[in-house]
Amino acid sequence: MRTTRHLTALLLAAALVPSPALAAGAPCYRGVNLSGGEYGERGGTYGTNYTYPSEETIGYFAEKGMTIIRLPFRWERLQPALGGRLDEDELQRIKDTIGLIRKRGMAVLLDPHNFGYYDKTQVGTAPATDAAFGDFWARLAVEFANQEGIVFGLMNEPHDIKATDWLDAANAAIRSIRAVGARNLILVPGTAWSGAASWEKDVIGGANGAVMLGVRDPLDFYAYEVHQYLDADSSGTHPTCEGADAAVEAIAGVTAWLKRNHKRGFLGEFGASADKDCMSGLTEIYATMTGNGDVWLGWSYWAAGDWWPANEPFNVQPRKGPARPQMRLLAQSAKADAGTCSAVKPVGN
Repeated sequence: MRTTRHLTALLLAAALVPSPALAAGAPCYRGVNLSGGEYGERGGTYGTNYTYPSEETIGYFAEKGMTIIRLPFRWERLQPALGGRLDEDELQRIKDTIGLIRKRGMAVLLDPHNFGYYDKTQVGTAPATDAAFGDFWARLAVEFANQEGIVFGLMNEPHDIKATDWLDAANAAIRSIRAVGARNLILVPGTAWSGAASWEKDVIGGANGAVMLGVRDPLDFYAYEVHQYLDADSSGTHPTCEGADAAVEAIAGVTAWLKRNHKRGFLGEFGASADKDCMSGLTEIYATMTGNGDVWLGWSYWAAGDWWPANEPFNVQPRKGPARPQMRLLAQSAKADAGTCSAVKPVGN
């Protein structure tokens, strides 16, 4: 599957000198997305229209060596009115789930899985203004401020919003998080679905790779979250992997960008079927991130969850019988990296 272009990109990533500030160790974030909390409409009934992962599911992935769970949920359920209080019942469900995950020693990446929207209103436009987005993050950050193993992912896959406008919204959220005293690690996506393959392309309102260098965090304790699938159009909706070479090159390209700009990255979503080309591409992506732990904080595979159908090609949810090939590869990669990890803490801690 290797191509000349792909090899050139990998060599470029390896040749660039890492920033000394980022070379203190390879953080140990190796995990999966446990979906279910983002299902259904905002008024859905818990246990009928949406769910959170069971203790059994959480335990399975802990036993497989995973060290982080990306936990999707709906912003509208957690904050039913913009500028208003968080819903106590929904917040408690999230807290209970976090408790189960932390009990098994894994970190949690909180993921408002809204694609840059509140209901059908794009972030940055009334009433879902940058101030409203910042208010949401201030309220959520207060609940989990400085708790060990809690990471804040600002938003899942913003799209159809100019990069410059998204930067303003992201910076508003970061200001709010830090204003309430929360020193948690923050993951910042770009626009255009935060795709790795398009990171340095001007998809809408400027390239993420240029515009998102404008992220401002007084603690400098953030990383960029990118996503990348291996099918032909990078959508993660097809069982075959005609785009595997391009996906591997995309991760190598982002690796080079991170090194060049002395930044950190996290691969928040990626996934593929057990097809031969898919597995080969996944193996190469793991190798690139493992070999560049100075800039990659880790990854979380998409996906698993108690309600995922058994016939979903990307699914690694445990079922009767042996673990799926993708899960075996995830576990092998996590085990290989386990002895080289260090805690992720703000500068000065």
